[in-house]
Amino acid sequence: MPIKIAVPKETAQGERRVALDPTVAARFAKLGLEVMIQKGAGRDAQFPDETYADTRVVDDAKTLMAEADIVVKVAPPTQEEVNMMKDGATLIGFFHAHKNTDVVKALQKKKITSFAMELIPRISRAQSMDALSSQAAVAGYKAAIMGADLSCRFFPMLTTAAGTIRPSKVLVIGAGVAGLQAIATARRLGAIVEAYDVRSATKEQVESLGAKFLDLGVKAEGEGGYARELTDEEKAKQQEALARFISQCDVLITTAAIPGRPSPMLIPQKMVDGMKSGAVIIDLAAEGGGNCELTKPGKTVTKGGVTIHGPLNVPSQVPLHASEMYAKNLLNFLSPVLADGKLNLDWNDEIIAKSCLTHDGEIKHDATRSLVEGDQK
Repeated sequence: MPIKIAVPKETAQGERRVALDPTVAARFAKLGLEVMIQKGAGRDAQFPDETYADTRVVDDAKTLMAEADIVVKVAPPTQEEVNMMKDGATLIGFFHAHKNTDVVKALQKKKITSFAMELIPRISRAQSMDALSSQAAVAGYKAAIMGADLSCRFFPMLTTAAGTIRPSKVLVIGAGVAGLQAIATARRLGAIVEAYDVRSATKEQVESLGAKFLDLGVKAEGEGGYARELTDEEKAKQQEALARFISQCDVLITTAAIPGRPSPMLIPQKMVDGMKSGAVIIDLAAEGGGNCELTKPGKTVTKGGVTIHGPLNVPSQVPLHASEMYAKNLLNFLSPVLADGKLNLDWNDEIIAKSCLTHDGEIKHDATRSLVEGDQK
């Protein structure tokens, strides 16, 4: 009997993505799996049910989940969804376990083997599985578009009969995947772009995209491609140097986020007070509270003529391509462990071991285990 892989309709508010697009669903079918999808699961991502060839459409989530050996999702599951699954099944998706400890306990109780896409190690071999990066690229692209939309100025230089209009100046803080995509998109729109990152190794990447890299004299290379936390002295030096450049920009895009932790506060109110009237801040770190002191997650506010936009779940705003990218991440993660139509988990494989959240009633992720055990005391 073939393994049954199921795609439920996402239930999180505002979530328009789907875990598998029709192309990747067909690839799983060719691997010998029976692919099931809940009715309407791909509709918001512009994938009607009829586009899923070799896939069985199931009317309701309860029936779907009860049959599935493997369930793939985008947004973190609810307790109700976990309880619908059969004991010992496998669940893959984003979990944000630090915010959802009750869900983790439900996974333990049902002995679900769960893999968190946000825990996949950032090593060369896992690049094609890195869903954090694929979705961050979507967010970075969209951030530049949002900045242009909210700005009262044109991005490109325009020469018209009414005179020449100078290009906007865009400053991007954080040159990770999202930041680099924001830089590239803002440049395509014709803006003058500057960028800053505490990791000096990003300078070459920034400049390759046609932007100017700001060297503020503060460096903080960390492990796993992330920046380490700055000391109080470094933060003060960073903010003092940044203030001058921020006061001159028309659009500021901030992307500094730390998985599982609050976003670092880089832009205090006094910095916003020093910005020009009509300037725009797009805070991509709003999910973690924001990089700007004035950011209101999920809202757009104005202070002293400056617009501060704190969007949530930005990849869901580009659901078709975001879903296609995410589905390929899932395919690349699962393909190596689906040899001969069976799920073969090699616990000596760094990718499998480090991305596993729960297995056979145990919490495998150290930080989550400490958090949940602390809750139980």
